[in-house]
Amino acid sequence: MAERYAISKDTVVEGAAVPELVKLKLERNAALAEEKQKASATQKKDRADQRHSLKMRTLKYEKEYASHQRKLVTLRRQAKIDGNFFVEPEAKLIFVMRIVGIIKLSPKPRKVLQLLRLKQLHNGVFLKVNKPIMNMLKLIQPYVTYGYPTLKTVRELVYKRGFGKVNKQRIPLSANEIISETLGEHGLHGVEDIIHEIFTVGPKFKQVANFLWPFKLSAPKGGFICKRHGFCEQRGGDWGNREELINDLISRMN
Repeated sequence: MAERYAISKDTVVEGAAVPELVKLKLERNAALAEEKQKASATQKKDRADQRHSLKMRTLKYEKEYASHQRKLVTLRRQAKIDGNFFVEPEAKLIFVMRIVGIIKLSPKPRKVLQLLRLKQLHNGVFLKVNKPIMNMLKLIQPYVTYGYPTLKTVRELVYKRGFGKVNKQRIPLSANEIISETLGEHGLHGVEDIIHEIFTVGPKFKQVANFLWPFKLSAPKGGFICKRHGFCEQRGGDWGNREELINDLISRMN
């Protein structure tokens, strides 16, 4: 296939008579080769610029995460010194995972699971915490488990199990170009941009969450406790809100 588009390098013996058509062909090939070389150089420069800007943005994100953690630690210490309680900030992001199959599932929870793209066992998605989402989770609580993922969990999920939706196909995130083609118009050009947008629940969260294919996780190492009972029940179980403890479950399934 590459040979078909290759620009041939025809040479003419010095002093030989060259037909007009051959002369035109040689000029055309020379012009095409020059154009191709320029395009290649421009593309290389653009790629280098994009990689540098992504690197600088990544460093900025790391500083942002670190400063946020330092701020929380300072507030906790201050509250302890003053003899007060520190109320942790409310979570903005949740990770929802399906733990039940399709047998004996009533129509309404089935429809809600379908809307949240949880169509298979051990499928997981990132969702924004708001009233409509929490109301939907109430309907499907016995069939899912959810909680608040940390930055480490988000990063590991995206890097290890991240697949993008490109032309309705499930494509692995093996290169930043895949992200640029789909989310470049929103100013997102790399995996770290995606992680930052998800973890901070940024203005383009909807587009990023829609771009990411639902995560297909393995069965947890060591198994579940009891899927019939809730996590918050006295006897212990699996479905329902795990809050920060979802990170331990994801690490066993990732």
